[in-house]
Amino acid sequence: MKLIRIGTRGSALALAQAAWVKAKLEKQYPEGRVESIIIKTSGDRFVEAPVQAIGGKGIFTKEIEDALLKKEIDVAVHSMKDLPTELAPGLTVAAVPEREDPRDVLVSSGAKKLAELSSGARVGTGSLRRRAQILYHRSDLNVIPIRGNIDTRLKKLDAGEVDALVMAAAGLKRIERQDRIVEFISERVCVNAVAQGALALESRADDSVLEQLAFLHDGTTSTEVAAERSFLNRLGGGCHVPVGARATVIGNELKLLGVVANPDGNSLYRDEMTGLAENALELGKELAERLLRQGADRILTLTRADG
Repeated sequence: MKLIRIGTRGSALALAQAAWVKAKLEKQYPEGRVESIIIKTSGDRFVEAPVQAIGGKGIFTKEIEDALLKKEIDVAVHSMKDLPTELAPGLTVAAVPEREDPRDVLVSSGAKKLAELSSGARVGTGSLRRRAQILYHRSDLNVIPIRGNIDTRLKKLDAGEVDALVMAAAGLKRIERQDRIVEFISERVCVNAVAQGALALESRADDSVLEQLAFLHDGTTSTEVAAERSFLNRLGGGCHVPVGARATVIGNELKLLGVVANPDGNSLYRDEMTGLAENALELGKELAERLLRQGADRILTLTRADG
């Protein structure tokens, strides 16, 4: 087997994800060689700026995709939620491994749950989706923007800059910081980001590495994230738009929950539907259109205008 070069960001989470893929490849191909190459993205260079201010979707992937196209690496390991719904020409998602926990969680001082936070408590998140849903549920909280990798945000919490953080369970688990989780937030309160907890292994569409990565593909996860990404794509959403979606495959059926919320949390559209898992793309599109008819288009129009 030829050398496989894995491209990854340099954060603790990205490195943990790349190391997981590297270990799987080395176990599957003991005679082969696998190495990781760290690539700095726009999202890594401007760590204090809001995601929306530096380009939204693609800020954590563009430079890595460029390295793929230049044949400097053979496979890119992304958090699927960072990957734009439309890929650069010549690239493809070679495999979607089994999903980690997709839920959002609360990490807080004094181990307080969301319902126990005092009025005016400072809740940190860099996500418009989380901000909108938390404020819709608890308008008395002070939700403030926070950027940085997982450890940076935890340090800000420990230093008293915020009273709580809303974070992804998957990230904390992957870097073995799940001990900081105080509460798994119910999807009745906060629906996760599209494809949260899933990885995307991206490669050149004409590369032989496609076959070598196939064993890592998980059909159930792929179907779930396909429905969620179809939902987002129909809405035309990205980091500028507070959109959440959670698909769950049970047998041959797929249940899809979607939400579009005003960034200030004063209005929210939410619905769900169930259909055949083989129709995942159509279900995602249909649920998005249902929410648009209910009035979500007004939120999307206003949010894009503000962005």
